Amino acid sequence: MSTAARAATVQPQRRNLELFLIIVAWGLGVLGTLQVAWSTGEGVHPRFWITAGVVGVIALTTHIIVRWRVPYADPFMLPIATLLTILGLVMIYRLDVAAAQRAERNDNPIPTPDVYNQLTWYAVAATLFILVLIVLRDHRVLQRYTYTAGLIGVILLLLPLAPVIGATVNGATLWVRIGGLTFQPAEAAKIFLTIFFAGYLVVTRDSLALVRTKVLGIGFPRARDFGPILIVWAVSLGVLIFERDLGTSLLFFGLFVAMLYIATQRVSWLVLGAGLFAIGAVGAYLLFGHVRTRVQVWLDPFAYADTGGYQIVQSLYGFSNGGLFGTGLGRGYPDLVPFANTDFILAGLGEELGLTGVFAILLLYAVLIERGLRTAVTVRDPFGQLLAAGLSITFAIQVFVIVGGVTRLIPLTGLTTPFLSYGGSSLVANWVIIAILLVISHRARRPAAAPANADTAATQVMKR
Repeated sequence: MSTAARAATVQPQRRNLELFLIIVAWGLGVLGTLQVAWSTGEGVHPRFWITAGVVGVIALTTHIIVRWRVPYADPFMLPIATLLTILGLVMIYRLDVAAAQRAERNDNPIPTPDVYNQLTWYAVAATLFILVLIVLRDHRVLQRYTYTAGLIGVILLLLPLAPVIGATVNGATLWVRIGGLTFQPAEAAKIFLTIFFAGYLVVTRDSLALVRTKVLGIGFPRARDFGPILIVWAVSLGVLIFERDLGTSLLFFGLFVAMLYIATQRVSWLVLGAGLFAIGAVGAYLLFGHVRTRVQVWLDPFAYADTGGYQIVQSLYGFSNGGLFGTGLGRGYPDLVPFANTDFILAGLGEELGLTGVFAILLLYAVLIERGLRTAVTVRDPFGQLLAAGLSITFAIQVFVIVGGVTRLIPLTGLTTPFLSYGGSSLVANWVIIAILLVISHRARRPAAAPANADTAATQVMKR
């Protein structure tokens, strides 16, 4: 068979495998919820099967749209995102049960369950996921809006500083409140800025890769090419200083440096990025009290166990109580950790699922990131390569930063755990990222159509 004929051979779409994995994810969520209900003595709520059915319909609908719009897309990304989202719903429900039981013991009003809000946001996220798959037929269209995306990204970053609508929560100015709706614009900004970084670096990577001088065998770029990294560094410091958001600052600077290295293949950019990060970190520690407090709590949380270190200390106790295999869903005390359903949801999962469960969750993230990077390697156009790599790196940095903070590997920041944590802004943004990755993956994996004359030639050869 000719090369053209082989190229036209239909590749396996593996959508049935994707469907099977989604059903498994849904089943694990059902079993986990039942386990919580039985272990806590709450019992199975009459609306349980309705809620489980809604989750199943949402998951099945996303699969059907993927099968229709991007049939050659990676078969593992959607099931992993679905499983992580469902695990988050189960843990949020577990914390709702603990909050209700505590309120009953203290004769207080039972708080409104968060799980239904999160389920609503899951539906919104799935809707936007579907819209992206329907509207975005070719990811290369996004390159036309490189600078528009950059402008929107910067505006979204600065939006929390706007008067009236900007809101400060727990000391960080991350939120925008319009009417009864509160959202975190930095979550959407990471998508727009990744598009901008990819489009910008595709055009400028040749000049940024030029070597002017070498130091210790490492080729450094020309001095005039330092501008982009210095601008991003300054913007990241501005986010840290004015919004007091260490996590977002680290995310965007780390993302740009990583994409710069991928685009140019110059180790010197990593060295420069590390140097600028060190300068910014030391300067922030010396100049700003909230950064200094974070570092001091990280170094010795037990010395501040009654004040700023209370959260991380309770998190460490939870991990210790969980041990290797965990206490079991519904049998631990995850509600003792402040903000257990947002920043510290992994601590609750670690207590009740144990170290084994945490490793399984981290493995899911690792596979998701690997599939995204695999897409970056296989897609043919440079913009798609950088965009897929950048979107995958956002997951990698977020997971590293939040897991490192919860386990006291690094100072704690304000990032959320992708798909798991309670909150609509993060969930919606991460599902949009999955949709874009699937669009890129479909183009990378689909077979190339063979020319008509090549098919005719192949037919004639077979007749002979």
